[in-house]
Amino acid sequence: MTSSDFLRSIDMFSGLSDALLEPIAKESESINLQRGDILFQEGDEPNDLYIVTFGRVAIGNKSFDGRESLVALMEPGDLFGEMPLFRSDGRSAEARALEDSSVVVIPYSPVKNLYKNNPDLLWRVVDMLVDRLKSTDIALADTMFLDVTGRTAKRLLEMAGDLDEFQLPITQEELAGMIGASRERVNKSISSFIKLGWLAQNGEKYIIIDRNQLEIRST
Repeated sequence: MTSSDFLRSIDMFSGLSDALLEPIAKESESINLQRGDILFQEGDEPNDLYIVTFGRVAIGNKSFDGRESLVALMEPGDLFGEMPLFRSDGRSAEARALEDSSVVVIPYSPVKNLYKNNPDLLWRVVDMLVDRLKSTDIALADTMFLDVTGRTAKRLLEMAGDLDEFQLPITQEELAGMIGASRERVNKSISSFIKLGWLAQNGEKYIIIDRNQLEIRST
């Protein structure tokens, strides 16, 4: 797959010609990360956007006492870091590799030139940002209307997808950060699912026994 073909596989650049994508592909580079490596920190001056090609990257914020809240989990094919492209504020969160990962780094300059010369293409960016806003609205609603146990059930179902047997792609501490609760409360919720017979654990893997009950608990 050529660099232009790879960029076309991302919603933000889908359907664009080689002529439009070549300046972006030419200035892009791939970098490898080890678990714990920081791509950027909250408040950093932004210059690039990123696409995950391998592994997982967490987007999160830290409180004054060191607690972390994970805002999003970026997996292969996900693009992030685009917000300052349109408004030159500092980074609003931290990006950290959760495991050995690889990302494509795309400087803002050629992307800005693309939209400056082809403003009609900005509509696809609007669609992407609307999707991000919807996800934020859902997360806020979950915080308001679901307790910790409900939010834990929902996150487990999201990470399992269509699989009945799955392994968490993050640590329990990181899972707690995504849920917005302490690790102890999240572990207590998982233990209650196991006692109720909705979930089983085999080593590091979880097995969904009663998906219907977990779905009910997550709404």
